[in-house]
Amino acid sequence: MQELWALFLEFISSDNLNAQIVALGCVILGACSAAVGCFVVLRGQSLAGDVVSHAVLPGICLGFLLSGEKNIFVLTFAAALTGWLSLLLSDFISRHSKIKPDTATAFTLSWFFSIGLVLLSFIQKSGNAAQAGLDHFLFGKAAAMLRSDVYFLSAVAGLILLLIALFYPGLKLFVFDKHYAKVTGWPTRQLEWLLSTLTVLAVVVGVQCVGVVLMAALLITPAIGARFWVGRLSLMLVLAAVMGGLSGWVGAFVSYLDSGIPTGPCIVLVATFLSVFSFFFAPKKGRLYLFLKQRHYHLKITEENILKSFFMVYESTQNFEKGLPKELIRKKRRYQAFTFQVSWCTLRLKNLVLAQKNTFSLSEKGLQKAKRLVKLHRLWELYLTRHAQMLPTQVHAFAETIEHILTPDLEKQLEQALNFPPKDPHDKDIPY
Repeated sequence: MQELWALFLEFISSDNLNAQIVALGCVILGACSAAVGCFVVLRGQSLAGDVVSHAVLPGICLGFLLSGEKNIFVLTFAAALTGWLSLLLSDFISRHSKIKPDTATAFTLSWFFSIGLVLLSFIQKSGNAAQAGLDHFLFGKAAAMLRSDVYFLSAVAGLILLLIALFYPGLKLFVFDKHYAKVTGWPTRQLEWLLSTLTVLAVVVGVQCVGVVLMAALLITPAIGARFWVGRLSLMLVLAAVMGGLSGWVGAFVSYLDSGIPTGPCIVLVATFLSVFSFFFAPKKGRLYLFLKQRHYHLKITEENILKSFFMVYESTQNFEKGLPKELIRKKRRYQAFTFQVSWCTLRLKNLVLAQKNTFSLSEKGLQKAKRLVKLHRLWELYLTRHAQMLPTQVHAFAETIEHILTPDLEKQLEQALNFPPKDPHDKDIPY
């Protein structure tokens, strides 16, 4: 641990300028890519990033062939051009043929990437000494990032964030409801072009860091993770940018610990870890939260059914104070052993069920709650027979479900709508 801390201090020290340049570039790339990825994910076009990231390879190769050197501006312009062409081609195929968008996307991706690989092989066999390192665009080479690259990356990231800020209201409407945005006067076609441009810019500036293969993952993975935590687009943009920037910084640090580990895959792995963590542990939308909520609701239903079982036995004997064996209550329904035991202990802790030597009875509070549940069940059965024209033999299953979620307000409305009936469809008394 002390050794790791020493390496961390060395990583952030002012003497290690090259590592700081790489880390800063990765943070900027991760943040701006994640911000654009939010719109791409919400628009349902996650594969668009994959298409662009693979389509920039032929652009990079063509830019090198035209300039004869690895000029960052020429390569970026050519990569952006082919990235744009890939989106236009995919859109054209899906619009003017019976081919579905996902099929058009797969075709465009593979076609452009194949051209890029052919051109890359041609360049490598050409004997041009300047082509050394051009293959790093396949998987990225963040460690080779220079100060000038970071300046260029910062300028493009600033442009991306500026465009998002300027057109945020329109983009927000567009990604959630394209038709409503059009009705309210927003130029949806131009907004679609803007979103495509932002995607192309984010991908083009990132291929040097993580490569064409993994760039799509960096674009959408932080956005997916942020989606689990927040429900507002503005907060999602901020959180996704933070997760993307953090992934870039941690990925750069892990790569610094071992120079044999490439930075790009490390960044993607960190982003994936954050997204998987969000998938399981995010509040309200995480799988753990949903599982616990489902279990809590299931236990609540079991508790209420146990109280109803008590009342049914009491009703048949007309003795509401008699102690009943625990096994008798359990046999009234097919309770799962573990669920029944947990619910039973909960009822005891809430003082809804009282112990009487070897038997049990309902407390006054438990009896009132049981009466209310039975009343709701029978009222709803009667409502279905009167207003939904259902047969008495068909209503029991529906009432079993609805009785657990009826609120006091709905209970009052139900009583008034039925005029406080004394009997249910099966001629049983409705307890008030």
